Amino acid sequence: MSRLIDAGLEQLSRLIFKMGDLAEKTVLLSLDCYMKGVDVHEKVRVLSETLVSLSEEAEDKAVELIARYQPVASDLRTIKSYMKIAYDLSRYGRYAWDITHIHKRLDIKLDECRFPWMPLEEISGKVLRMVHTSIEAIKKHDVDLAKTLNAMEREVDEIYYRCLDKLVEQPPPLTGCVVSTLLFIRHLERIADHAAYIGESVIYIVTGERVSLR
Repeated sequence: MSRLIDAGLEQLSRLIFKMGDLAEKTVLLSLDCYMKGVDVHEKVRVLSETLVSLSEEAEDKAVELIARYQPVASDLRTIKSYMKIAYDLSRYGRYAWDITHIHKRLDIKLDECRFPWMPLEEISGKVLRMVHTSIEAIKKHDVDLAKTLNAMEREVDEIYYRCLDKLVEQPPPLTGCVVSTLLFIRHLERIADHAAYIGESVIYIVTGERVSLR
């Protein structure tokens, strides 16, 4: 027999899934902006603000469920985790917006800032994969999938620090390229961290176990 709280939990789940799809789209657009020169700054800004609004809506819904139904431990664990996941998804949007802002503000010419020793395509691809994996883990409540984020996050960190070393050893001749590349890889590294946080929340929802995937 269904409980009164179940309908509310379903609504909250759908809201989180909607945020996940939107967040992945936002990150992908920001990478197209930086890597391909596609002008999507305004579109990403709107999507980022939408994610913040949806995060606040998810938080309000979660508080309402707690206040109205006094959920049991497993339900409370899910509600609490969804609140955290909603915040992490909104951060995907914020960092995506920051990436497009870098491109627009510094007016970087891509051909001037492309160097064979700077693995921007590699780190971009891995972060995008982490974003997709984290969202799939949410939708499926898949603990094994969530745990794969640990190795991916370590790979992103390794590339990030390698990029930092390269920027010191072989700095581009243009200061704008140094600033742009540094901020770009830093925002990607932070997106990867939030993907790992989401994986931790998924594991907590399913098992009640607190783990670190970073």
